[in-house]
Amino acid sequence: DYVVVKMIPDNRLPPRHLHSVHTGKTFAVIKWESPYDSPDQDMLYAVAVKDLVRKTDKIYKVKTQNSTVEYTIKKLEPGGKYHVIVQLGNMSKESSMKINTVPLSAPDALKIITENDHILLFWKSLALKESNFNESRGYEIHMFDSLMNITAYLGNTTENFFKVSNLKIGHNYSFTVQARCLYSGQMCGEPATLLYDELGTGEDSSAAKTGRSTDVAAIVVPVLFLLLVTLGIGFAVLYMRHRRLQNSFTAFANSHYSSRLGSAIFSSGDDLGDEDDEAPMITGFSDDVPMVIA
Repeated sequence: DYVVVKMIPDNRLPPRHLHSVHTGKTFAVIKWESPYDSPDQDMLYAVAVKDLVRKTDKIYKVKTQNSTVEYTIKKLEPGGKYHVIVQLGNMSKESSMKINTVPLSAPDALKIITENDHILLFWKSLALKESNFNESRGYEIHMFDSLMNITAYLGNTTENFFKVSNLKIGHNYSFTVQARCLYSGQMCGEPATLLYDELGTGEDSSAAKTGRSTDVAAIVVPVLFLLLVTLGIGFAVLYMRHRRLQNSFTAFANSHYSSRLGSAIFSSGDDLGDEDDEAPMITGFSDDVPMVIA
């Protein structure tokens, strides 16, 4: 026996599993599931987007019968903060989440040119790679003094360079350039950072590091060369001594070689230097032994 039970859909339930699939600079893709499985009719959703920076609201309507819904929120601002609320059109219970869009990129090719009593910061226009950036927005520049542990706001500009004066000799600085922050510093671009040390010599960090690496190489390379030369000379001396000992031993062995016996004969230590000991001792002849003369 069996029985079929059909549950009555509850349209007061909130959408399930609301989450962000992908977030860009000006858009966000969100996804959720219907309040219950397999809807048998179109369901109307209300998607409310609250701009937490500008304090504005926008509402979008989505109508679908799918159990899984994917929706793209457009016309967002880079570096923005948003609160997204999704619920059925009958004002049922809601599901919510927060989204932060991707900020503008950092300016490229940030460089320093040193003048007599000031420096100039240069960088590429951000509009070359960011279609959402307008040069009228401008850039803002910050400076960090590592010796004093102080960060200072130097100002903003719509140009691609900035003049910095009144720097102290012996202090190390870090400069950052980014798209100007909007709405009380809540929507900023990514900063480009450049270290500037050894101010007394007028070098930036990259030049200083290059100079230091060159100095180290100038010391290490000659030392390694001298070590290789020393090792080569040592091996040559050892080789010559080995050859000399080998030749001395060969000459000594040849001087004690007996062609009659076919081997070298070495006397004991007491008889060294007596050349007559190499010859065998001659004894008398016996009459009973015939002498054969070849």
